[in-house]
Amino acid sequence: MVKLVIQRYTREAGVRNLERNLAALARAAAVRVAEQEQAVPLSKDMHRLASPLLDNRLAEGAEVEMEVIPMNETSHEISNTFNLASPLVVDEPLLEKVLGPPRFDDREATERVVSPGISVGLVWTAFGGEVQFVEATTMSGKGELHLTGQLGDVIKESAQIALTWVRSRATDLKLADADDTNLLKGRDVHIHFPAGAVPKDGPSAGVTLVTTLVSLFSQKRVRADTAMTGEMTLRGLVLPVGGIKDKILAAHRYGIKRVILPERNLKDLVEVPAAVLGSLEILPAKQMEDVLEQAFEGGCPWRQHSKL
Repeated sequence: MVKLVIQRYTREAGVRNLERNLAALARAAAVRVAEQEQAVPLSKDMHRLASPLLDNRLAEGAEVEMEVIPMNETSHEISNTFNLASPLVVDEPLLEKVLGPPRFDDREATERVVSPGISVGLVWTAFGGEVQFVEATTMSGKGELHLTGQLGDVIKESAQIALTWVRSRATDLKLADADDTNLLKGRDVHIHFPAGAVPKDGPSAGVTLVTTLVSLFSQKRVRADTAMTGEMTLRGLVLPVGGIKDKILAAHRYGIKRVILPERNLKDLVEVPAAVLGSLEILPAKQMEDVLEQAFEGGCPWRQHSKL
């Protein structure tokens, strides 16, 4: 049950909120135990005790808590036989009653990556690693790129690099015909990073941006169980990034099963707990085609046509 509290209510780098939620459960348990305390009335067949106070309480019909000691029973047998307090089990209904509806859902990635043009990235923040969805769509326009989600200059440049790389490889990736390679002819591209109130910056979304755009233009869905991180160059090389441990832990918390990492970041996996690594499939990438090969179901069908 502690694992459920962590997964559904306390996605953070520290344990402050976990401590608060466990304290709330402890208080609720104390109240429940107090409400469920059972009082055992005296039976008429029992020998009455010579106590005026007890006699008065019984005469008033009140319940009296007492320890019943059967004859010829050892104290160990008595403690096992008479247990007046019902055990309290913290189950999911009680969890929601005390803490409210779950704040996080392990099925979020599956529910959000339901159409082409959406990918799952991994980012690092001051509070630890986070899963970052990237969405893209097209509309009628003049070939412009629109970016939203409170983005910094570095991530805006990454988006421009990603779009340039995809446009330059449109034919190789079978995103456009050889006669007409302009993917933006008569339309604009809008890329959005959800959670717009949270500032975002850094180069590690490069591979996620490319994957999102390839998914959008090819109308093929990205695997919902796969998250990725990595900077990319204009030539499509995947460069190492920081915060690998926190990003891997974030993917694990979200129920992600496969993580695409820059090949040069494999050395950083020594910092990740073995139990977490054992639940994930780590997929190294040296160039952008490696990312696309792993990001789409059945692999990248355009790999043989792409050249670096």
